Amino acid sequence: MKQVKTFGLIITSAVILLACGGSKKDGVAALNDLKAQLEKEKKQRSDNEAAIKKLEADILLLDTNAANAAKIKLVSVLPVTAQPFEHYIDLLGKVDAENISYISPTPSSMMSPQGGGVVRAIYIKQGQPVKKGQLLLKLDDAIIRQQIEAAKKSMEVTRTQLAFAKNVYQRQKNLWDQGIGTEVQLLQSKSNVEQLENGLKAAEEGVKGALEQLKTTSVYSDVTGIADIVNIHMGETFTGMTATGPQIKIVNKTNLKIVANVPENYLTRLHTGTPVLINIPDANKQNLPSSISLISQSVDPTMRGFAAEAKIASDGELKPNQTAIMRIKDYSAASAVVIPVNMVQTDESGKYVFVMVTSGNGKTMAHKVPVIIGEVYGDNAEIKSGLKGGEQLITEGYQALYEGQIISAVK
Repeated sequence: MKQVKTFGLIITSAVILLACGGSKKDGVAALNDLKAQLEKEKKQRSDNEAAIKKLEADILLLDTNAANAAKIKLVSVLPVTAQPFEHYIDLLGKVDAENISYISPTPSSMMSPQGGGVVRAIYIKQGQPVKKGQLLLKLDDAIIRQQIEAAKKSMEVTRTQLAFAKNVYQRQKNLWDQGIGTEVQLLQSKSNVEQLENGLKAAEEGVKGALEQLKTTSVYSDVTGIADIVNIHMGETFTGMTATGPQIKIVNKTNLKIVANVPENYLTRLHTGTPVLINIPDANKQNLPSSISLISQSVDPTMRGFAAEAKIASDGELKPNQTAIMRIKDYSAASAVVIPVNMVQTDESGKYVFVMVTSGNGKTMAHKVPVIIGEVYGDNAEIKSGLKGGEQLITEGYQALYEGQIISAVK
């Protein structure tokens, strides 16, 4: 009532000043004075309200009757305990096989610099089991066979010429031993023999080379597995890889692994042997234990991450490129104070939680506790400072609490 009277007096004074017909300058000064007075009154009212709230809280603590009459806020509490805590890096990866072979032709200068050739026979089908060393394709070998036949004929001609040259040389030598003939004739005969011997050796090597080239027209599997891709037909040119992908792919699922791209900010937190849990949702595989077996030595400039691999046991239900989740354990504590992360609130001073405490007169009230957060994983947060265990953490009804507010825990 006193404030209302004060505002009325202020307004009346303003009306009188304006009615007196003062100058415009005096009117502005009076208006500014009134505004200043209004702000002062508002501040006093705010201070009074804060003082009233404090007095009410003090009265509730000391006056049993008043406390009983006041409205006590109901909350739920949870005992704070120390427990093991683990932090994981959850990454999306894929299933891969360690033994995957993309079949390619052996380079052959007689066919093309890159190797390969026209397919004349196909001995496998997609999905068929394949053994290491099994014949997969037969490429056109007509030109090579013609070259082999020509090389063999040339070799036989050279061998015949060599036999004749040796006979001439031997006769010439016999005559020279008898003092007949000239040394030039003898040396010439010997030179012919040596030239033809070298020619024969070259011809033999040429035949061997041609036979080796002939072997390249037979394409074999270098691993045991399943023919996952057979994308080649009779009459097509086999080069191994095309713009659309491999022509023949053999997959061995005996040794499987999970591959994932790890963001580079985790580079210092991972190493070979770091524990991993593998989840493969589509195959209903959960928490398969493993560890990091390989970490790439460079960061991908596009993905801004590095590759990490973890081996898993062979499983007929799993297939390469199947989606997997790699959970890498990068932090663990044997005993840590852990609370639900959504219990943590933030104000201008930092992070805090409310706990229930008992006052000297037996009243239960809310107590604000500043905390320092460690690692956060899932719904839980590790508390590094502020809670030691044994406190009664307020888990429901904590949003509108204030320090010292009387509360009652729901049983």
